[in-house]
Amino acid sequence: MRVLIAVHHFPPRYTGGAEWRAYRTAAALQARGHKVRVVCVERIDAGPAEGVGWEDEVYDGVVVRRLSFNLAAAPDPFRYEYDNPWIGDHMQALFDEYRPDVFHLISGYLMSGRVLWVAHQYGIPTAVTLTDFWFLCPRISMLRSDGRICALPVDATACARCLAEEKRRYRIPGHIAPGLVNAVLRLEKTQIRNVEARAHFLHDVLGHVDAVISPSLFLRAVFVDVGVDPKRVIFSRQGHDFPDVAREAQVVEPRTALRVGYAGQIAWHKGVHVLLEAARQLPDAPLSVRVYGDPTPFPKYTASLQRILERDERLDLGGVYRREEVSRVMGGLDVIVVPSLWYENSPNAILEAFAHRVPVIASNLGGMAELVRDGENGLLFEPGDAGDLAQRLRQVVDDPDLLPMLRAGIGPVRSVAEEIDELEGIYRSVTADSHSE
Repeated sequence: MRVLIAVHHFPPRYTGGAEWRAYRTAAALQARGHKVRVVCVERIDAGPAEGVGWEDEVYDGVVVRRLSFNLAAAPDPFRYEYDNPWIGDHMQALFDEYRPDVFHLISGYLMSGRVLWVAHQYGIPTAVTLTDFWFLCPRISMLRSDGRICALPVDATACARCLAEEKRRYRIPGHIAPGLVNAVLRLEKTQIRNVEARAHFLHDVLGHVDAVISPSLFLRAVFVDVGVDPKRVIFSRQGHDFPDVAREAQVVEPRTALRVGYAGQIAWHKGVHVLLEAARQLPDAPLSVRVYGDPTPFPKYTASLQRILERDERLDLGGVYRREEVSRVMGGLDVIVVPSLWYENSPNAILEAFAHRVPVIASNLGGMAELVRDGENGLLFEPGDAGDLAQRLRQVVDDPDLLPMLRAGIGPVRSVAEEIDELEGIYRSVTADSHSE
């Protein structure tokens, strides 16, 4: 089978969850004899005067086409974020050249919904893997500009205000006189119409997708609630392989101090500050906290974390580790904390921890609460509440029997082979449906 996978970014320059998922999927499919190519976006601040530039290369055995364009130079940057004709034109040529049996879009961000529209016009069977809320939320995370979490249904007027508040001229008035700003924004019909056009286009695009793959039941329910046909939204959890880890052989040595870890993006919406503030509320507790992640993307936020770290020698930024070092890092921790302030989907950090029989303390929200069963394989706390998280940490410190009990409650983590088995079945189903029409 000829498979074309599209994703917003791809390694080695970009190493987020969706990027590694795309690489893992492509490599696993190739190992099973399928012909696979990947197309991704490398830059959105460079390229020709209009349209896209591209380079073809091979990354670790996977053929990759990397696109670059200048979004700021687009006739309508807001529209091009979700419906990019430049990428659409390029994909027409790529479909003609490669003639895939299946087109598989992971996420949608940056590639835009236009790629699915073009694939539909060509009669190519399509699959989309949801990784976040990009199809519903221009800010991707369902977090408002003021930090509050957004709830369904998505309202165009609220979205327009949220986007406007990101601009400096609305930020202060929005907090001082929200009623006044609301009145002003109601007059800004253009922005509201833009948000409505985005929602309508992406809803229509998803309506023509043959299979919508959701790694969590939570995210599946969200998209079904907004009108996506439940028969086409397939729950399929991502797989993880750690061949050097033998569950039965793992022995956790007793420690005098609780070793707490965080692994992921160093960004405000990930709630790293909540973890550090919780630890600070337990000044006499025998614990250490190590935060793993890249500190460079959001330097102001990292600086705010550094100010907390300077006041407590138990807290430390552990930097970035390579994928092949996951087992080493997890082996040095007693518990992982996932303090995200947004819903999350199916966090890799939780699955990686469970694969190493490390219990998780997580925000009681969205995909995190789906994976972490309070008192069974981990603990849950109120999102954003450092005091509540401090109480959960105190529980683990004070009760020597709690961690062993939580470890025993961790079930098996799905393998990559099991994930790809199911994906091949999805591909066969959508191609069979296409041939029967």
